[in-house]
Amino acid sequence: MADIEDILSVERIDEDIYRGGAFASALRRTFGGQVAGQALVAATRTVSSEFAVHSLHGYFLRPGKPDQPAIYLVDRIRDGRSFVTRRVNGVQNGETIFSMSASFHVAGDEGIEHQDQMPPAPEPESLPDRLGDLDDPEHLLFSEWDNFDIRIVPHGELARYDSFAAQQRVWFRYRKPLPDDQLLHVCTLAYMSDMTLLGSARVAHPGAHVQSASLDHAMWFLRRFRADEWLLYDQTSPSAGGARALTQGRIFDRSGRMVAAVTQEGLARTGVPDSIASVTTSDRKA
Repeated sequence: MADIEDILSVERIDEDIYRGGAFASALRRTFGGQVAGQALVAATRTVSSEFAVHSLHGYFLRPGKPDQPAIYLVDRIRDGRSFVTRRVNGVQNGETIFSMSASFHVAGDEGIEHQDQMPPAPEPESLPDRLGDLDDPEHLLFSEWDNFDIRIVPHGELARYDSFAAQQRVWFRYRKPLPDDQLLHVCTLAYMSDMTLLGSARVAHPGAHVQSASLDHAMWFLRRFRADEWLLYDQTSPSAGGARALTQGRIFDRSGRMVAAVTQEGLARTGVPDSIASVTTSDRKA
C-alpha cells in the first residue's frame, strides 16, 4: 500500500481543479475512503489556514476505477467571517463518481462543551492484528490497508447496550509516524472512517450474504487528535431495511476524548450470488 501522505497528495492542475493519484489495488473499485480523503484535501487547498474543517457530507455516486486518477473540481460556495463552505465533485472519464460538501470554522470561537463517555473496550494490544490472519475471510481487504493497524473487538469481549440492534467496536491507527500536521491527521481519519463501518450492520445477521457499498457518508471533526495513535471506533447500526443499512460511529482517542462522529448509509442487498455479495464498500452497483 502507498503511504497515506502520497495518497492524499493531490496535484493542482488549474484554479480550484486538482488531481488525485492512482494507486495499485487488489480491489475492483476505488476504496471510498480514498476518494473522500482526496476530495477533502482538494477543498482545504482553497481555504485560508485560520479555518479548520469541522464537517463533511459526501455521496458515492459511481464506482471509481483504481487504475485511473480522479479529478476534483472545487466550488467556493461561501466565504464568511466564521464559516467557509466548499463543494467538491470527483470526476473520472467525464462522470461524477463522488460529490461532497465541506464546512470550515474559524479557530478561537468559545461555547459550551460536553461529550458522551467512551464505552469500555479491551486494550488494543490485547487484540489480534487482523493483517496476519490468513484464515480471515476479509484478509484481502485488510491486506489492502496494510499501513493501518485494525483490531476488531471480538463479540465475546464486547460490552453491549441492550437497546441497540447491532454493535461493533474497532481499534485502529496508522502504523507509521505522521508529521505534526493536524490537516493530514484529519484527512487520514476521513480515509480511515470508511473502514469497517458497514460491517456493524452485518453483525446482526451472521452468515447472511450481503452486497455492501457505501452510498453516503457524513463526518464531524470535534477535537484535535493523531491518526497514528490508537483510536476507538464505536460503531452501531440502528436500522436496516429496504436493502439499505444505516450505520453510525463515534471515534474516541485513548484518553477518552470524543474526536469525531460518523454517519453512513450503505447498500445492504441480499439474494445475490456470493461473488457479487463480496464486493467492497466502494463497489456500488445499485
